[in-house]
Amino acid sequence: MENYLSLLGVLIVILGFAFKLDSILIVMVALVVTAFTGGLGLEGMLETLGTSFVNNRGMAIFIIIMLATGTLERNGLKESAATLIKRFKKVSAGMIIDIYGVFRMIFAAFNVSFGGVAGFVRPIIMPMALGTVESKGLTVNPEHEEELKGMSSAMENICWFFGQVLFIGGAGALLVQSTLKDLGYEVTLGQLALVQIPVAITALIVASVYFYLKEKKLAKKYYPGKEK
Repeated sequence: MENYLSLLGVLIVILGFAFKLDSILIVMVALVVTAFTGGLGLEGMLETLGTSFVNNRGMAIFIIIMLATGTLERNGLKESAATLIKRFKKVSAGMIIDIYGVFRMIFAAFNVSFGGVAGFVRPIIMPMALGTVESKGLTVNPEHEEELKGMSSAMENICWFFGQVLFIGGAGALLVQSTLKDLGYEVTLGQLALVQIPVAITALIVASVYFYLKEKKLAKKYYPGKEK
């Protein structure tokens, strides 16, 4: 019976999200209930949290980035990004996404993360992309906005996926090296990086051309006669 009671935390999470309650409150209540019904108690719960934090302390960087981004966003980060890009009348949303792709690939080669879609694309790149539309005196079409969200997120994923292997010693490179070793191919991380360079550049060029042309097509579709 005690094992079944420890599942109350799962039920709390399901009901909490079903009724659209505060997500942080739901998780905290579920944590406390699970700890006490599972026999951990307060001391055991805190000890487990501390051990998990130490074992996964690398995640603290991600948490700090999210907190910093949230604080900046609350203090006008999105508005500042949109205002900045509105000064450049000839810049399109596709160009913003392509420029971001170039910088994202370069930083990915050094294993530098900006926080991904949630930490950088949503609060900075998307407002800038939408700002290019508003700078031309147009009202952003909701369907166009959704398309831009997908394009921006795709560029982030493409550049990070192909760029991270350029970093010698990165998780992606080590995985490829170990896989090739199991297949009987001995390669160094430097050799992998050199081979990956043309692949990453090709991926960036193809993605940039595709998103640029697609955005021009979307502009004609949603703002007929005004896409220029």
